[in-house]
Amino acid sequence: MYEYIKGVVTFVTPAYVVVETGGLGYLLYVANPFRFSNKLNEEVTIYVHQAVREDAITLYGFKDYNEKQLYLKLISVSGIGPKSGLAILANDDHSGLVHAIESEDATYLMKFPGVGKKTASQIILDLKGKLDDLDIPAVLTEGNIQQELALPSNHEPANEALEALAALGYSAREIKKVEPEIRKLTKETTDAYLREALRLLMKK
Repeated sequence: MYEYIKGVVTFVTPAYVVVETGGLGYLLYVANPFRFSNKLNEEVTIYVHQAVREDAITLYGFKDYNEKQLYLKLISVSGIGPKSGLAILANDDHSGLVHAIESEDATYLMKFPGVGKKTASQIILDLKGKLDDLDIPAVLTEGNIQQELALPSNHEPANEALEALAALGYSAREIKKVEPEIRKLTKETTDAYLREALRLLMKK
């Protein structure tokens, strides 16, 4: 029904953002809400997918057209629901995801929350050779992310990043594995903390 929403970001939480347009505030579940922290009170364009169930109508948001198309392909796979698809997209290494699918690397795919051996095999079966039409950029490197300010280990962005992991579906056990390393970091934004946490989870 909707292709995108253009409006002002008025609220950012670990699980969703709110975009106001035409006097209405739309709650959008997004893979990494803190991408939009620096857009607070600014106008943005967010691509959207509307999911309709018997008990809920939910909007999912994406930073661009290609991310939305990748999401739609993911949720077309049996066993991948709307929230699981977001959790997979939260890791910025979309090129790594595509490579894992094309190389039939089920072990890599099983690192995402909610993806077991059966679902990983289904992702490969359904999507291998079907992602060539997407423009997937290479993963952001450490040098691309601002991390210059020396912040205390208990700085709020680190806590928000850990909350965002839980919202994405990572278990308390998985979060505890990376928490000590996250709290050692001196990154500037919650977005940067979350990106690093997701990178570490894929290495575990």
